[in-house]
Amino acid sequence: MTFRQKYLYGEEPIEINAGRRTVRLTVENTGDRAIQIGSHYHFFEVNSALSFDRQRALGMHLNIPAGTSVRVEPGGTREVELCEYAGTGRLVGFSGLLNGSLVSHPAKVEAVRKAIERGFAGAQNSGQEETPERKRPAQEKPEQKRSQQKKPKSSQKKGSR
Repeated sequence: MTFRQKYLYGEEPIEINAGRRTVRLTVENTGDRAIQIGSHYHFFEVNSALSFDRQRALGMHLNIPAGTSVRVEPGGTREVELCEYAGTGRLVGFSGLLNGSLVSHPAKVEAVRKAIERGFAGAQNSGQEETPERKRPAQEKPEQKRSQQKKPKSSQKKGSR
C-alpha cells in the first residue's frame, strides 16, 4: 500500500484526506479467514479477529480512496495508515461499539469497555503504551516512598492533616 496516494483527474493532482491527522498501525489477522475492510469503515470497530491498538484507531478510517478496501490474510500482518473522520464527530452503526460522539470521553471509555467485553483482539491492551505518568511509581526509590508514608497519629500535630 502506498501512503498519501495522489490521483490525476485534471491538471492538478488531488491528495486524498489532505490536512487530516493520520496514524500508522500494524494489524494482524488472528482469525482463520481473510478479512477485508472498506475505506470508510470505523477502524476501531473492524472484525474482532484483527489485532492492533484499537484505542489509537478511535475516530479513524483507512487513508485510501473511497470505494477501495484492504485485505488481511489469515495469520498475516499488514501496516495501514488511518486518517480521522471529518464532519461532526458522531459515529453510529458499524459494530455498535461507539454509537455516539468522538469528543465525548465517556463514550470512548464505553466503546473500549464494550470491545474488551465482546472479545475484540487488541482491545485489552489498547492504548497501554507506557507513559511518563505510568512509569513514575515503579521508578521511585524506596527512601522516597518511606518519606511519603503517613506518620503515626500520635506524632501528628492537631490540624496538620
